[in-house]
Amino acid sequence: MYLTIKETAEYLSMPESYIESLISQNKIRTVHDGQQYLIYKDQFKTHFEQLETYKKQYEEYLSEPIHEDLDIKDED
Repeated sequence: MYLTIKETAEYLSMPESYIESLISQNKIRTVHDGQQYLIYKDQFKTHFEQLETYKKQYEEYLSEPIHEDLDIKDED
């Protein structure tokens, strides 16, 4: 499925100007139909999978209990 720049910006929750800059830097693959750029939606699948993986890893990190260090002495 192909999206316009506006639809891609909404899909990625980014401003249209940023999507346009990514296109001009060749960081997003596009097809030009003579009137507008069309962007293949599935090229972002890996991006969203990686975001989910990072979120899970971060949640696991935060859920680990803090271990007591036996070498720390309370000095008052």
